Amino acid sequence: MGYSAVAQSLQRKHPLQRMSSPSRGFSALVHLLGFASFLWSFKYMHENPNHANEAYGWHFQYLTVLGLSLSLITITCGLIADLTLSPRIFLVKNLLSMCCTPLEVLISILYWGLRLIDEHLVIPDWAVIPLNAGDCLLLNIPAMTDISFHAVPSIILMIDLLFLSPPWTITILPALGLSSTIAVGYWFWIERCFQYNGWYPYPIFEVAGFEGRVGIFALSAVVMALSTGTFKWVYGHVNGSGTSKAQSRPGAIKQNGHF
Repeated sequence: MGYSAVAQSLQRKHPLQRMSSPSRGFSALVHLLGFASFLWSFKYMHENPNHANEAYGWHFQYLTVLGLSLSLITITCGLIADLTLSPRIFLVKNLLSMCCTPLEVLISILYWGLRLIDEHLVIPDWAVIPLNAGDCLLLNIPAMTDISFHAVPSIILMIDLLFLSPPWTITILPALGLSSTIAVGYWFWIERCFQYNGWYPYPIFEVAGFEGRVGIFALSAVVMALSTGTFKWVYGHVNGSGTSKAQSRPGAIKQNGHF
C-alpha cells in the first residue's frame, strides 16, 4: 500500500476508531442491517394496529418507539455517510449516538428486567389474549417482534459505538444533564397523553403512583448517565485510550482526523 493510500485510510477514521467509518464496507453493512430492522419494526406497527393506534400520541407515547425513532434517524445518518463518505453527516450520526445509545440500553435494561419481575408491569392488559383453559394469559407478542423492538436497537448501536465511531468526549455531568432532560421531557409527555387517554403506556407508571414515577424517572436518568460513562470505559478497553485525550466532540472533521 502506497503512502497516499495509507494517508487516505487514516483520514477516514479517528486514530482510536477500530474500523473505517464512514465506508462502503462493514460500516455500511451494519448500518444497512440496522436500517432494515428498524423499518421492519415500524412496518409491524402499521400492519398490526392495536389500542394505541387510536390513542392520543399514537405509539410515540412509548419510550420504546421514541427510542426506535431516534435510532432510525441515527442509523440513517450513518448509512448516508457511508454511501456518500461525508464526514459531516458522520459527525451528525456520532452526536445523535450520544443520545440514543444510552437511551436504547436503558430501554433494554428496564423492559427485560421488569419482564423478569412481572411482565404485566410493561405489557398492558389489552396486549394479551386469554388461554382456553384457566385464568392464565398468553402474551400476544411474537418473540422476534419483541427482540426487534427491545434488543436489536441497543445491539446495533453498541456495535456502531465500539467499532465504527470515534471515542465520546462527553463527561459525567453533561451526560447527567442530557439524560435528565430526556427523562423529564418524557415524563411531561406521558402525563399529557394520560390526560387524553386515561391510561399510561406502561402499567408500572399506574402501579407506582406519583412518588414512584418520580423515582423511576430519576433512576432512569442516573442509569443513562452511568451507561455513558461505562461505554467510554468499555471503548477504552476495546480500542485503547491513546497517548492523548480527544480534543473535540465525536466526529469533528478536522480535530478527529477527517479532512
